[in-house]
Amino acid sequence: MSGRFERVGLRPPPPPPPAAPGRRRLPLSALLLAAIALGCLGCGLFLSGDPAYMDLEHCHAPPGGRFWFGTDAMGRDVFAMIWAGGRVSLFIGAVSAAASAALGIVVGAAAGCAPGWLDRLLARLTEIVLSVPSLLLVALLQAALGGAGPLSLALALGAAGWPATAKVVRTEVRQLRQRGYVQAARAMGGGFFYLLRRHLAPNFLPSILFMAVMNMRNAIAAESTLSFMGLGLPPETVTWGAMLSLSEKSMLSGAWWAVLIPGGFLAATLLCVTELGGRLRGSAGPGDSLL
Repeated sequence: MSGRFERVGLRPPPPPPPAAPGRRRLPLSALLLAAIALGCLGCGLFLSGDPAYMDLEHCHAPPGGRFWFGTDAMGRDVFAMIWAGGRVSLFIGAVSAAASAALGIVVGAAAGCAPGWLDRLLARLTEIVLSVPSLLLVALLQAALGGAGPLSLALALGAAGWPATAKVVRTEVRQLRQRGYVQAARAMGGGFFYLLRRHLAPNFLPSILFMAVMNMRNAIAAESTLSFMGLGLPPETVTWGAMLSLSEKSMLSGAWWAVLIPGGFLAATLLCVTELGGRLRGSAGPGDSLL
């Protein structure tokens, strides 16, 4: 009889398949981004001349043996400018992401822990910053900082990109401040920065890492846009955006390499950073929602 009947009801789930042996492979985007970053940071080891040197006898020289990526309208070596300019662009992106993350964490955590009137005041400040066009705000902040340099531009971009991070941090902190361990630490005299460092920041760190990577991508793209519009760094500072600012003259003269090669490096870097941000967001746990 036992062979003719079958037990019905809830069955235990099947065991998960065994993990495949071997180490986890890095995605192609991470390898490509690492190769670009290492080439930009270590360009002083394989570049002998000045990337900004103007060789007027070889203006718009096509790619060849002497100039691997050709030259631009002022006779500058595109190969040397790619790596030297990428170092400045990556520096601007990294410093801007760090500044926006730090400012957003402090403002968002303060709004989440503050009483109602201060929370409303910080919320109105965030909305005011969000209502101003980002490129216009960056130009105003850069003028206020005085001087157009990579550091001032990175700080201006970071000061304009913190509101989105602050809104996410505020939402997370308002949920975390009701936890027992946070209230116990506050009752024992823990200050704001102690609570932020020991109890609050570790819980929303995955969300902030994702947003920091996205802010880095936005800062690199914004620097290129400002340089293309003539509002970025001085002409003697080589960046990918500054190289693309001469694209109109290069295309009219048929020098496609002066536009396609730096544009390709910029597009590849932005795509790799976007892919890295997507993987960080996907690896966040269920409690680390970004909404």
